[in-house]
Amino acid sequence: MATAERTVVFGSAVGMHARPAATVAKAAADSGQKVTIENSAGKKANAASVLFLLALGVNHGDSVKLTVEGERAEEVADELAELMASELDAEGQSATS
Repeated sequence: MATAERTVVFGSAVGMHARPAATVAKAAADSGQKVTIENSAGKKANAASVLFLLALGVNHGDSVKLTVEGERAEEVADELAELMASELDAEGQSATS
């Protein structure tokens, strides 16, 4: 099984709260890969879970480690890294867009 890792600076101005967490969790779940996010303190979370993502306490500008395991690990890691580096709390952004 392939594994890909990326270090990402979290881009949402207000950090990982409900809307960004829902967007990231949906993308992780939809990828069909095992996705884990680790905060700077070393706490890891299943990225497909909104509650686990919220518990990481990620703020704007924090570096997080993204790990993806599966057949499409590199592709999914790139997509999720780009997503997490962007502003996920912009007007009109939602978990379904």
